[in-house]
Amino acid sequence: MKHACDNRIVVHVNGNCYFLLQASKDDMSDLEDGMVTIVRVFHKYSGHSCKLKKAQLKALINNEMSHFIMKIQENDVLDELFADLDQNRDLEIDFQEFIALIAMVTSACHEFFSPKHHDD
Repeated sequence: MKHACDNRIVVHVNGNCYFLLQASKDDMSDLEDGMVTIVRVFHKYSGHSCKLKKAQLKALINNEMSHFIMKIQENDVLDELFADLDQNRDLEIDFQEFIALIAMVTSACHEFFSPKHHDD
């Protein structure tokens, strides 16, 4: 759960309270900038519902992740991926379920982008 408090965003995770400071883009680290980009891309495709339907997930993957994931052409592939991500079985992908996809793809690509891979 999150709520605004004194111009800060407060996030509660497992009973702990974390304050997220609001910073300008120039003040953010590369990692923070990447996190903001992930949020913005998700909302670009989910709109005000904050959830992705199958067609929106397909468009996001094909348009935003085409260098990491092969373009989805077959409905069977999309159906299987969607079912794997949709943990609460509501036929939509919420942000937490979407982040699981980002984590899986990033983890799978980690070795390729690691310094050791480029030294060989």
